[in-house]
Amino acid sequence: MPHGKICYLEIPAKTAEASADFYSNIFGWKVRKRGDGALAFDDSGCVSGTWVKESDRTPDERTRTYIMVDSIADTLKRIQTAGGRVLTPRTDIGPGMGAFAAFTDPVGNEFGLYEEPSR
Repeated sequence: MPHGKICYLEIPAKTAEASADFYSNIFGWKVRKRGDGALAFDDSGCVSGTWVKESDRTPDERTRTYIMVDSIADTLKRIQTAGGRVLTPRTDIGPGMGAFAAFTDPVGNEFGLYEEPSR
């Protein structure tokens, strides 16, 4: 795994199952049950993580993690349809630098999206 690549996330959730469905449907993450019974996920690469009880976190413990996507516009539409909310619409970073956006999932966890520049 390359240096600096995100490798694990803990995502606060009121209901792990609902949150797992959201991320699985939007990003294709493979959800599995760990040995301790908790739900966990694996993406199609090297990143994995789990859901934690939202009540065990405070708002200042939340970190915005950016997720690479092919199309921010398409992904934001799917996020809104699934109950998420757009915080920052697609915004070009600069020439040759790609674009970003920010959203919340249905529970209110904040994440960013990153789209590589067109070639």
